[in-house]
Amino acid sequence: MDKTFITERELRFGDCDISGTAYFPSYLDILNGVNEEFWASLGFAWHDIIWNERWGTPTVHLSCDFSKPSFFGEMLRFELGVVKVGRSSVTVRHRISCGDEVRWSSTQVLAASDLDKHTSIPWPDAMRAALEARLTSADELGF
Repeated sequence: MDKTFITERELRFGDCDISGTAYFPSYLDILNGVNEEFWASLGFAWHDIIWNERWGTPTVHLSCDFSKPSFFGEMLRFELGVVKVGRSSVTVRHRISCGDEVRWSSTQVLAASDLDKHTSIPWPDAMRAALEARLTSADELGF
């Protein structure tokens, strides 16, 4: 299994400002969709864990570095790597590129959270196993 999750998104008109340049709040919305797709690929669709199991994965830390602008109509490649699995948190790295050009990168920490008590919880065993199967280092990822 490749430990890096990869997906693509086209930059849409609504993701851009009037000049056709990507608007950073839209980037974060797109990134959230990429995370949702990643969790589904692990077998933990958000609609299932949120509505049926009553736990979720809110972001508790996010840092971003924007290196080059992206524009309306471009196809962006999102790469996600799991670099740390804690008791109730996971740290992921994101690299977003267009062709061979890196546009931005991010480090994000998400936490397992009981949606009714609003407290952190340990990862369910199956979720922990799925995350640990993807665990790699930033050096191995290359970003």
